[in-house]
Amino acid sequence: MVAKIKSLGLIGLDAFLVTIEADLATGLPSFDVVGLPDASVKESRNRVKSALKNCGFEFPTNKITINLAPADIKKEGSIYDLPILVAILMASRQLNAKIENTAFLGELSLSGELCAVKGILPMAIKAKELGINNLFVPAKNSIEAALVPDLNIYPLHNIKELYFHIIGKKIILPAKPKFNTESCIDNLIDFSQIKGQYEAKRALEIAAAGGHNVILIGPPGSGKSMLAKRIPTILPTMTMEESIETTKIYSVAGLIDSKTPLIIARPFRAPHHTISAIGLSGGGSIPKPGEISLSHNGVLFLDELPEFSRSAMEILRQPIEDGKVTISRVNGTITYPCSIMLIAAMNPCPCGYYGHPTKDCICSEKSITRYLSKVSGPLLDRIDIHIEVPPIEYTELASKKDSESSVKIKNRVDTARKIQLDRFKGKNISSNAKITPDLLQKTCILTKNAENLLKKAFENMGLSARAYSRILKVARTIADLAFSEEVKSSHVAEAIQYRSLDRKYWARKM
Repeated sequence: MVAKIKSLGLIGLDAFLVTIEADLATGLPSFDVVGLPDASVKESRNRVKSALKNCGFEFPTNKITINLAPADIKKEGSIYDLPILVAILMASRQLNAKIENTAFLGELSLSGELCAVKGILPMAIKAKELGINNLFVPAKNSIEAALVPDLNIYPLHNIKELYFHIIGKKIILPAKPKFNTESCIDNLIDFSQIKGQYEAKRALEIAAAGGHNVILIGPPGSGKSMLAKRIPTILPTMTMEESIETTKIYSVAGLIDSKTPLIIARPFRAPHHTISAIGLSGGGSIPKPGEISLSHNGVLFLDELPEFSRSAMEILRQPIEDGKVTISRVNGTITYPCSIMLIAAMNPCPCGYYGHPTKDCICSEKSITRYLSKVSGPLLDRIDIHIEVPPIEYTELASKKDSESSVKIKNRVDTARKIQLDRFKGKNISSNAKITPDLLQKTCILTKNAENLLKKAFENMGLSARAYSRILKVARTIADLAFSEEVKSSHVAEAIQYRSLDRKYWARKM
């Protein structure tokens, strides 16, 4: 007898239907799994056999063949343990039930307990698209899967629960969706805690309002990391679509908290500078998301930027531009989204005190040049806003005056972002940083004076076409914060100001 059970597989963020076929034939006892299984799928034979015996079921002494269809797509992971076990029970007539429009996912322990697996959310979304009504998953994955509406999610602790449910002896109630509404942003950090640095705060407010990339340059102890870590407190609240997109990536990476499965706070990822290029972009034989994709709809913070390897820094160039990272392997090509806000921080020289008003720099001109040259021109050109973070004066540090809170800044950011969402309604553009070339001139309408100023800057500063478009986008954001439909000369002047540090440091004469 041949039994067929539905399950699902995953390639990147894309799920696909997998049909588990079990055939019990006469002959010498054997247990074979075919259909391009990887090593972890082949190991399911031992887990399934032990789970059946330890839960009081009979393991057939037939020639057992399990086929994972379609057979031309490689299957990975332990998610097929449960459907293989159910298929064997059906084929051996130990379980008789109609389970159409039902799919099974889960890893088995040797005792028959169900263990959590990765990637449940994208597979549950695909199950709904395929018209599957019921999905049996490990209990620890049930709240995550229940985020998908109009899909019955049955949580399982062990296979006995499944057996009793199917025969009608003890019915399992579907899991209810649980949407965590409390933000997981650390409330202990706030912009009000940063003394001084008004120019830097203003620039970061513009960056948050328009989703622009930022580089912070300044000596040690000036507050670059403190400023960067507080950016999530002023970013706009995530939409439900953004939350689902981000949660899918974290689900595939196995980073979901089972108690609060829906990610509602924008990610803030700060990898160490020893990270490899693959760690940033993602990889593996079947590629998993890297730090760039884990920062999707949030912030990727690279502290001490020149200390990152050249390959790691250069791998950022295309994802920053395209909003996605594509990884090619022998098994296929996988694309992960990475709509990120890049925040980089660095010292102006190896010792950190080049240009410091009170401390002497001990670096040679050659070492300063070598240090700065680690950050390439093409990468720097993709960063919209360059901010100098000077050392803080004692009077500012000791001041009892309250600084502006993150809540007040966020209110202005939210207002500006709403203007942008209304402007780009129906165009799949969420912020000014993502304005497409065909909309740039239509949305960034310059006054005559603003146009003349930008022309002079372009000619005198030797700007690239990319720098020109990014200045326009930043100026558009500054105008939105000022509730101005037109982009005025003052807005352009401020945007140009944020492109001057590369001339101060990288283009200085030796």
